[in-house]
Amino acid sequence: MNTLVVILLFGSLLLLSFLLISNPVNVNKKANFWFGLVLFFWSSFWLEEIFVLIRLDIQSNLFWLPIRFFQFLTPVVFYYSIAYYANPNFRYGRKDFIHFLFPIILLLVLMVNQFYSDNADLSLVLNALVIIQAFYFIVLSFIKIQKHKQRIRLFTSNTFQIDLKWLELIIHAIFTLVAFIGIYNLLFVEADLNLFANIVSLSIVYFIAYNSLKQKEIFLLDENERNLIISSEEQTEINKRKLISDDELESQKEHLIKLMDDQKPYLDSELSLAQLAELMNFTPHQLSYLINAAFEESFFWFVNRYRVQRVKELLLDKENEHLTILGIAFESGFNSKTSFNTTFKKISGQTPSEFKKNGAAL
Repeated sequence: MNTLVVILLFGSLLLLSFLLISNPVNVNKKANFWFGLVLFFWSSFWLEEIFVLIRLDIQSNLFWLPIRFFQFLTPVVFYYSIAYYANPNFRYGRKDFIHFLFPIILLLVLMVNQFYSDNADLSLVLNALVIIQAFYFIVLSFIKIQKHKQRIRLFTSNTFQIDLKWLELIIHAIFTLVAFIGIYNLLFVEADLNLFANIVSLSIVYFIAYNSLKQKEIFLLDENERNLIISSEEQTEINKRKLISDDELESQKEHLIKLMDDQKPYLDSELSLAQLAELMNFTPHQLSYLINAAFEESFFWFVNRYRVQRVKELLLDKENEHLTILGIAFESGFNSKTSFNTTFKKISGQTPSEFKKNGAAL
């Protein structure tokens, strides 16, 4: 059983790595390239078992030390793939090279351990450092995704499929797996762990394959517009540069409200900041400033308040009793059940079902 799982796991990782690096869907290029490297490095963890299956005996340290180094690099590369998903124009700074100290230290400990013929204490230190490194980069990656979720609300009205939720779930799964493996290694129970860890890893790989091969382009704005909007949001109210005068701000606010009421662009589930800015004859940067200054919220919440209001009106209309709540949500501009329920409750303070029930009782 374990032999079959190992073959499936190793082959799936290599195939998925090739698909992401070659990127036939042509989306999120840099991020997918780095994530493909993650999967390629990850596959090396099963290389010894594959060699055993094909009866190839390689004992040379000159062969295994570079492979071990690539294995130690896996969490680092995973973090940088997340960084590119969160910002395709991510650039390395001096502080980023500190992250590469982890795999270098691990490699040195491994070399010393082999020099002392696999000393038990050094092996324990090595295992502990591997687990600490994994947890460190898992936490950094999780934080990066949370910041990403906040940022994309500046550009898009629907975060479904671009909020990196699938990567967040993978992080949770890997965190659990690493913790489990760490506990088992400390207890020296390796026989049962091998099959269990491989099955869980194979499940994670198939989950990655399903989500990574259907991903959408995250950032449709060009680099300059995106950076302008992000930088303006990060400025304090005191230092924020005015793009629209106070007098014009009020008139443009009324213009935007009228446009939203008359043309109802929010009914388009793919409505973006750039599209709405075009309707306003604004740049995306100017529109982002207008929404932030006049309504004190991000583009995402501004648009979705209109969608929620539309849902409420349709739910209270007795002519729509034949429609499901989800059907009404999709007609109002939402494109995801989970996103709709979360957004509706955040804005209205109650679930759609509660609102419908309370509204019908009036």
